[in-house]
This record gives sequence, structure tokens and C-alpha cells, in this order.
Amino acid sequence: MKKRRESVMEQNAVVRGIRTLFAFFCFYIAAVVNCISYTARKQYRSVNIDRHPVRFFVHCRPHVDYFLSMVSQWFDLVVFTASMEIYGSSVADKLDNGKGILQRRYFRQHCTMDYGGYTKDLSAIHADLSSIFILDNSPGAYRKFPQNAIPIRSWYSDPTDTCLLALLPFLDALRFASDVRSILSRNQQLQVW
Repeated sequence: MKKRRESVMEQNAVVRGIRTLFAFFCFYIAAVVNCISYTARKQYRSVNIDRHPVRFFVHCRPHVDYFLSMVSQWFDLVVFTASMEIYGSSVADKLDNGKGILQRRYFRQHCTMDYGGYTKDLSAIHADLSSIFILDNSPGAYRKFPQNAIPIRSWYSDPTDTCLLALLPFLDALRFASDVRSILSRNQQLQVW
């Protein structure tokens, strides 16, 4: 059933003329969110990890809602995180906010352990790597696919941060590339968003 659903999603993407974006939203030292594990405010998320309740806040990078609304029109979004599913899914739910744009999700169990850290295997998303890229603040996460990567600075809490807005023109242009690697491989040493 899962294979059939993914096949239908891929067909829908082709019909709509949308290319696949593999956008990774890292949690904690994050591309788009920073999660704090204390509960000083009333609004928090709660999950049970190893039968213990854990509360955390999801602090979103400035402009993340606008960013997601724009790129979801251009690409199919996929969340791929080294976080545990119970936690990462809760954060992705907060980011998605009922819009249905972050339905494909990959978690720690989909990563490979490599050099003492978790590495994301982009070929798990789609066999054709020419249309997949990853937005990540951790080079170790995409060490096997550097030509498919857009590095982004870690975000902690700066309310004046504009990295996501600055990325939009680049992503808008990238959606017309026949092979994203031809552009991203030139960008690796030049730009960290």
C-alpha cells in the first residue's frame, strides 16, 4: 500500500509539473526550527520517549511558514531527520500545521550509521538523484551526496535571521534545472545560506 501511495504521489507530481525537492528539516541545531526541552511557556509539544513524557517547545526560524508555502508550490517536500520518529514527527506536524505539505517523512531508522553519526541516504527518497536535494546544516548528514546539498547555517534563536528568505530566489531558479547536481556542485565552496 505504501509503495502504491508513493507511486501515486510521484504521478501527481509529474502531472502538476512539480519536481522533487528533498528538503531536510533538521531538529535541534536546525535548518528551520530549534527545539528547547524545558517548559517555561504554556504552549509545548509532549511525546513519550521510552515511556517517559518529554515536553519541548518548537521555536521556528523566522519566515519558515512563508518559506514552506512558497517551496511547496515548486517542489514535493520530504522531511528527513536523524531524530527519533516520535519526536521528529511531532515537530514536522507543527511545521506542517495541517496543510499536508510535509507528508513524506524519514527518521533515524531510515539513516545509516557512518563514522559515528547518522547519514541520510538520498536514494531512499528516489532513485533519480538529479531532481533531489537536501537543505541541511550538518555536512555529515549528506556526506555521501555532497553534490545534492545546499548547506545552511545553524539557527538558534536570532529573530532577525533571513536565511530562508535569501534562499527563495535560488530555489526558484533551481526548479528549472534538468539536473540539480550540475548547479549545486558548483555552489559547495561558495555559499552557505
